[in-house]
Parts: sequence; structure tokens; C-alpha cells
Amino acid sequence: MKSNNKKGFTLIELLVVVAIIGLLASVVISSLNSARKKARDAQRKSDVHQLVIALELYYDAYGVYPTATGATAPGAAWANSADGSWTTLATALSPFLPSLAKDPLQTTNPSVWAYNGFAYSYLRCSTNNSYMFIYHLEEAKGPDFGTFCNSTFYKYGGAGANTYVKTIGGKPS
Repeated sequence: MKSNNKKGFTLIELLVVVAIIGLLASVVISSLNSARKKARDAQRKSDVHQLVIALELYYDAYGVYPTATGATAPGAAWANSADGSWTTLATALSPFLPSLAKDPLQTTNPSVWAYNGFAYSYLRCSTNNSYMFIYHLEEAKGPDFGTFCNSTFYKYGGAGANTYVKTIGGKPS
């Protein structure tokens, strides 16, 4: 009588284990990607907050907000973090902010600006001595409250309850 005492796993058992491990790995990776997006959005919000503080300190020191000129897009009156105009704004704000942040996914394409991509855009409004700042998030969360600039109300993110693009501004009281 022949005894079959072979120990080990069958091919089917191994394939099932590999499939389960693959499924778990894909769940973990998708969770990490979501966490990365949230982390970049948190960084954007922090960067914008620091920039707003620097702009207000500049205003307190000089009585005006810094000018913004030279952006390739959306227009020459803006400072755009995707082109050289951001360096000019960084120089103006250097006494109040050691370095001017760029978006975590910053592109070097000057035609990409906050309204349609990942960049920061700043404009000093000519009337009422106020400014407008636009930035883009990866996850639509919260409304775009908008701001007035040159007596016109701007809301680049639209009127939805959750928008990707945020428009903020400042005006002395």
C-alpha cells in the first residue's frame, strides 16, 4: 500500500493567497494616494495662510499691497507661481516671509495658473487697494467665497457647495 504524505500547498491555494495579498495592497495604495492628496491640500492652505499674513504685514509697513507684474498667464498684471513673476513677489515679501511657496505639484509651464491647474496666482487690485489670490485644490471641499477686486466680485471656483478653485482677497478695514 502506497501512502501519499506529500506536504505543501497546491497551486490553487498559492494563487488564492497571491490574489488576496494583491487586493489588500491595492486598497492600501489607494488609501495612501487619498492621504497624499489631502496632505498636499493641507500644505496649500497653510502656504496661502502664510502668504496672506505676509501680505498684511507688507500692507502695515508700506500702506499698500505689493504690485504683481510680469506673469505670462493669466495676464501681465498678475504674479503667477509658474513663472518668473513669482520671484518678483517673493523679493517684495522677503522681509516678511523668508521664501514664497509654490504649489506642491508645481509645473514650470507658465500657461498653467490656479484657475486651471496647480499654481498660485496673486493680483493687486488697482482700486480700493486690495488684492486677489487664487489657488487650486486636488479635492473639491467647501465653497469658493470669492472676493471683490476693482469693484467687481470674482469667484473663480464657481457657486457650488464644493469647489476645487478658491478665490480669496484682502482689503484694509
